[in-house]
Amino acid sequence: MHIISNRLKKLRAAMQKQGIAAYIVPGTDPHAGEYFADYWKERDWISGFDGSAGTAVITLDKAGVWVDSRYYIQADVQLKDTGFVAMKMGLSETPDMLTWIVAELKSGDKVGVNPLLFSVNAFQSMRNQFSFKGIELVQADLIKPIWEDRPALPEQKIFVYDVAFAGQTCLEKMALLRQKIKEAHADVFVLNTLDDIAWLFNIRGKDVTYNPVATAYALVDDTEAVIYISPEKLSEEVRSYFASQQVLVKDYQQIYKDLGSISKDKRVLLDGSKINQSLFEAITPECAVINRMSPVTMLKSIKNEKEISGMRQAMIKDGVALTRFFMWFESTVSSGELTEISIAEKLYDFRAEQSNFFGESFGTIAGYAGHGAIVHYKADEQSNAKIFPEGILLLDSGGQFFEGTTDITRTITLGNPTPQQKTDFTLVLKGHIGIATAVFPVGTRGSQLDILARKAMWDRRLNYGHGTGHGVGHFLNVHEGPQNIRMDENPVTLQPGMFISNEPGLYRTDEYGIRIENLIMVAPDQQSEFGQFLRFETLTLFPIDVNLIDKDLLTKAETDWLNAYHQQVYEKIALHLNEVEKEWLRDKTKAI
Repeated sequence: MHIISNRLKKLRAAMQKQGIAAYIVPGTDPHAGEYFADYWKERDWISGFDGSAGTAVITLDKAGVWVDSRYYIQADVQLKDTGFVAMKMGLSETPDMLTWIVAELKSGDKVGVNPLLFSVNAFQSMRNQFSFKGIELVQADLIKPIWEDRPALPEQKIFVYDVAFAGQTCLEKMALLRQKIKEAHADVFVLNTLDDIAWLFNIRGKDVTYNPVATAYALVDDTEAVIYISPEKLSEEVRSYFASQQVLVKDYQQIYKDLGSISKDKRVLLDGSKINQSLFEAITPECAVINRMSPVTMLKSIKNEKEISGMRQAMIKDGVALTRFFMWFESTVSSGELTEISIAEKLYDFRAEQSNFFGESFGTIAGYAGHGAIVHYKADEQSNAKIFPEGILLLDSGGQFFEGTTDITRTITLGNPTPQQKTDFTLVLKGHIGIATAVFPVGTRGSQLDILARKAMWDRRLNYGHGTGHGVGHFLNVHEGPQNIRMDENPVTLQPGMFISNEPGLYRTDEYGIRIENLIMVAPDQQSEFGQFLRFETLTLFPIDVNLIDKDLLTKAETDWLNAYHQQVYEKIALHLNEVEKEWLRDKTKAI
């Protein structure tokens, strides 16, 4: 790992030159993305850790990467002998990142950050916490000068997302947005999140792996909508489309000048949890700033009828692809030649046979045996395990179709499961069914439902460290806010038309991992004297492995749900299969 050590040495030399005692490198980009262009992977480059979440801190004599429980094992492996230490958040012995920095430094020291990579809210929070110790937060881009072979920013062409899939035109969405801007008592709205921009303008791109988005900024007021994007990315067709939707096109970097030209009597609306500090500082200083959640984020989260219909079609395509994949897998696994990487590649091929397939929605997690216990495991050449007809396989995958975005996890037994494995699997299934069958009043938050997924496990002093459910986009980001189901408090209430994952799990280090994931949609239930109630509709269509179930642990209601779900899976998927495939699926969905 001398490469990482050399990079650390160069960074520390730059820090000393500028009088910086600590430098923070987050795993994000100027657009608050989870996935982003290679150009912005500064934390990956400096540390060697490439998980989707985590922040590196470098002082003149120490270095650490703060990661959550999903990445404990991965961080230990990737940071070994690099000079970085895995700082495991959530453990009692691990201090909060800012607390650790404050303890390491002294009054008068400086902490450096690249303002492009920190949101307004995060920057302000850090500045406040450091100021109590007399530590100064300064802006400095120290990575750019030392990253000599840095990848270029992507310049691939964007394309128009047909209203036949989107369900609303750009003009219609602009009208909704302008009403929200007015309700917020604002005049101008600044937007930097790529999924929100893609949704608002009905465009898609290939700038980011897994997410079909394009690098851009946007400004919207009551008369004008401007998209800031590299001109190389635009075809004449796209330029004509923007003109038809009354969208003005400007160069990507032009937004800085335009933000500084906003009239000082205007009120600027922005989402401080997303807008980067660099953009914020470009706004005319005299302008009043309204800092709140982006109205586009909420508008986008509630899917229209076209989006909902498309998602149901995408689930059928996914179910067909998965049926053919698992039939192939079962017939081939005894060869002993299959590996975690090879089955992920084969699954991609089966999905690609479906019409309107655009790519994966995230990197497939194929975790065999102990690798399944690594929540966000990613097989590489060193870890790539051979798969044999024994033990447990966890397979978490998803696809991007023009009709919608899919995300499914299935855990299957490849041999004779042990009593503990069956107990663990059934406890996870009970949690999954608890969410799937939930009925709740309007105004309910995801945190209020999370216990339904964990109760059976908690009763046995078991738990899992990740959230139960994340929001999902429509041919956009597989992880989409603002809705979720998790223990952490989130003020956003669940509303009809929101897509969410349902994915409780249980992980035994170095043994196996279990997760059962379907996508669900919030739907209206019944009105009673106590108000309107909501429920979930399960969207994902593929069998759950009954060979891992301890039937004695299921209630009759839970068994009835599973049988009804499997009947629905067969009825909707079988229409698209040949007779051999139908027979396989019939066997997998028979009542227990």
